[in-house]
Amino acid sequence: MSSVVSLDHLLDARRLWRGQRSTAAPSTQPTGHAALDAALPGGGWPIAALSELLIATTGIGELRLLWPTLARLTTRGERVVLIAPPYLPFPPAWLSAGVDLRQLSLVRAMGQEALWAAEQCLRSGSCGAVLCWPQQADDRSLRRLQVAAETGQTLAFAYRPLRESVNPSPAALRLAIESHPAQVRILKCRGGLAPARPISAMGWH
Repeated sequence: MSSVVSLDHLLDARRLWRGQRSTAAPSTQPTGHAALDAALPGGGWPIAALSELLIATTGIGELRLLWPTLARLTTRGERVVLIAPPYLPFPPAWLSAGVDLRQLSLVRAMGQEALWAAEQCLRSGSCGAVLCWPQQADDRSLRRLQVAAETGQTLAFAYRPLRESVNPSPAALRLAIESHPAQVRILKCRGGLAPARPISAMGWH
């Protein structure tokens, strides 16, 4: 009959390996829209990655997609930077969405300067999220933004024209935002297959 050996004795004798609880950080952040989270791999925005938001025109409610995330980040004291937005933000709307304006920064730039500013903010690691509206961005520029987001472990969002959807992109996630009807189509998502059916955006605030 084998003798009973205490677990503590084996540990003290270094004859037993004690595993450590995993402390790996989550790879996504929730978008704040349940239907969209359910359709995305990991259940939200990919962290430390570039997400492209493709729109036919501005002013179709494209900011509503990000407001829950930006509200969550800014109320935690994390900086959100807007680079080269097409219009000046309307403070009452952002406040109504729960965004803490004290954590919001606006950078005015054009062309390559806007892309450079976005890259520097992402790479710094001091921002919770960086939103940019590049007027012209080729594959190389987008790849630099993707690498900068990985380096700074920052959420990166680029609003671009819907016509760019026919061109390949290094972005981890590509969404097409449509207004008639109000819906979001997932064109590309890292870590899974893009669902064929669009996601209704009716009722998003």
